[in-house]
Amino acid sequence: MRILLIGSGAREHALARSLATDPATTALTVAPGNPGTAEIATNVDVDPCDPAAVAALARETGAELVVVGPEAPLVAGVADAVRAAGIPVFGPDAAAARLEGSKAFAKEIMAAANVPTAMARVCRTIDEADDALDSFGAPHVVKDDGLAAGKGVVVTDDRQAAHDHAGSCVNRDRRSSVVVEEYLDGPEISLFCLSDGTHVVPLAPAQDFKRLGDGDAGPNTGGMGAYSPLPWAPEDLVDEVVERVALPTVRELARRGTPFVGLLYCGLALTSRGLRVVEFNARFGDPETQVVLARLESSLATALYAAATGQLDTLPDLRWSDQAAITVVLASAGYPESARRGDVITGVSAADAVDGVHVLHAGTATRDGELVTAGGRVLSVVGTGSDIDGARAAAYAGVAQIGIDGAQFRTDIAAGH
Repeated sequence: MRILLIGSGAREHALARSLATDPATTALTVAPGNPGTAEIATNVDVDPCDPAAVAALARETGAELVVVGPEAPLVAGVADAVRAAGIPVFGPDAAAARLEGSKAFAKEIMAAANVPTAMARVCRTIDEADDALDSFGAPHVVKDDGLAAGKGVVVTDDRQAAHDHAGSCVNRDRRSSVVVEEYLDGPEISLFCLSDGTHVVPLAPAQDFKRLGDGDAGPNTGGMGAYSPLPWAPEDLVDEVVERVALPTVRELARRGTPFVGLLYCGLALTSRGLRVVEFNARFGDPETQVVLARLESSLATALYAAATGQLDTLPDLRWSDQAAITVVLASAGYPESARRGDVITGVSAADAVDGVHVLHAGTATRDGELVTAGGRVLSVVGTGSDIDGARAAAYAGVAQIGIDGAQFRTDIAAGH
């Protein structure tokens, strides 16, 4: 199968790594890719948010499957253009991708499908937002209604900070809105579900670490690390999420004439009052993908093609390694507010040589023959081991080999698990 993968982050490098070694894959192109994907696939410099350009590249490369990694191309309608060209694509159309592109729309779908989630108000003025903040009380949860690369959510006890974030959202333009929610207690879990518009196949659950600093200190980020499996999670959790969350959501979207074909990311909280949805995403999560795929033993290409072509009901049960996987994200100086670019990166090969470790590129580039930082989250160092402690030891041994001036990373990923 000839595959075109869209994106350039560590998530896409993880997807490319699995697809490149998959016997079902005969050729792999990544657009635009990064220096890591260039080592295992053919990179092509195409704007991933240009539907016509992506569809044209899919035709040029003879792609039999297009996999869209990031959310922005999905919301921009890249999957629509590829489907219109008659090529199977793993990723929802723009209408279904609103599940991530608009938190207000997601709340509407959850209400219609009777999916358990936090109480919320969609606010279009700062006065409405202030009223909602006072109604729900602290801790305050304020979410930008649109895409924000994982950094549009503020959870704080500081009423002024919540007010300021709400104001920045609603004042962006006349159509902007903000979602103010009740706070959900309890641990969070990410569960990815493949969907072909009718059927749902869950992947292995994972947990990510969103805050910048140890002990969940500092601002929200796109994610600073993750691990899988979750030995503390209820045994029936995956079945419950499929039955109460994923299937009802997929069925409601199908009922509305916008079938969801792709990856339904269920961000969940196990609260004192039971399971609740924190958020939906319309694509693989980053950095959870890095650890979930590190444990997948089945053919990823076959699974994604089955979803893209409406055949998930014929897919054999997925096989998972008993090993644990942990990823630690190395971010550049200044991230997330103002990431510094151009710092030299050393030690990636040494980290890759550590037993049980592989390094995935995200915000990297080459300059004069050197690898340099080119974004906020720079690398994901993945460690695997027979248990979580072993995977942690491997991952941090890999991190210790890498040098980036001013690099930021957490030292407590999966600590205590």
